[in-house]
Amino acid sequence: MLEFRNIAHAYNGTPSVNDISLTVNEGEVVTLLGPSGCGKTTLLRLAAGLEQPLGGEIWLDGNRVSGPEMMMPPEKRGVGFMFQDYALFPHLSVIENVVFGLPEKGSLATRRGLDVLAEVNIETLADAYPHELSGGQQQRVALARALAPKPSVILLDEPYAGLDSRLRERIRDQMLHVLKATKTAALMVTHDAEEAMFMSDRIIVLRDGTVTQTGRPVNLYCQPNSAFVAEFFGEVNRVEGVVRDGQIETPFGNFDARAEMKDGDPASIVIRYEALRIEPDSSVGANAVVMEARLLGRASLIHLSVPTGTDELHLHARVPGLNSFGEGTQVRISVDAEQAFVFAAN
Repeated sequence: MLEFRNIAHAYNGTPSVNDISLTVNEGEVVTLLGPSGCGKTTLLRLAAGLEQPLGGEIWLDGNRVSGPEMMMPPEKRGVGFMFQDYALFPHLSVIENVVFGLPEKGSLATRRGLDVLAEVNIETLADAYPHELSGGQQQRVALARALAPKPSVILLDEPYAGLDSRLRERIRDQMLHVLKATKTAALMVTHDAEEAMFMSDRIIVLRDGTVTQTGRPVNLYCQPNSAFVAEFFGEVNRVEGVVRDGQIETPFGNFDARAEMKDGDPASIVIRYEALRIEPDSSVGANAVVMEARLLGRASLIHLSVPTGTDELHLHARVPGLNSFGEGTQVRISVDAEQAFVFAAN
């Protein structure tokens, strides 16, 4: 439904995106994930027709809509855009906001507006005004307005940024069900990896205006192609080492070097917090001392010190539920190799 072909863009001579190609298929939710300034919102604005690319082409449902020498106006693209701040008209009621951009008028528009409000479960608020709504209700009005014209593609710019964590979980679940039920192709922008994993069929990780890695959420989490991607999908420990005979030696065992690494190359082992296993007494793993333990609700965060001869290694472990490791407790730690990744040191 939406295709970027070798897109390039810049602001005041400074490149914002460079040679990016991607597709969004019918009924698919694709997320652009990355830090601030990596080009996520620029791509969304290019797709909407709010910016014109300096290079490449954008195709929508088989039709070319943008290029360096042409640009179809936003109102003719049939694309829904849900802004981060929702951009509701304060002087219009909910139903008036939803039907504002519809080509049909009168009772036909009202019927379509009520139908889409029912899809997002707020039809009873049709006559209310934006200032009378909660943040979650405003978010659903904005979604209803974007869906009302039955767009082939909807663009979502950090749609949950203004919601508290508990409401965010509930609203994004509802939104995902609506998008799948309507089979609308969606391109979403976020810098929240958990949100991207929950919502997406595919994730495109951006860095400095280029694509770093693309894939299903499980592939990016379990098979990151760089330390940057691994760190973006969860908190990690970094352990530095040197390649010797195809191995990197650490206090808790050896790790295989990557095929392209040579003896003497510096290496970084990126270990997820949840990859550290803690045992009160075991012959496996490395000796460690619990420095601090904090209950975070569903998990506990354990701060560990591992002696390394002349120095000590400070690591963090995340364990389920309430832990029984008090400050100063001697423990043994080992690593789940499936959640530890070896990369060349930066």
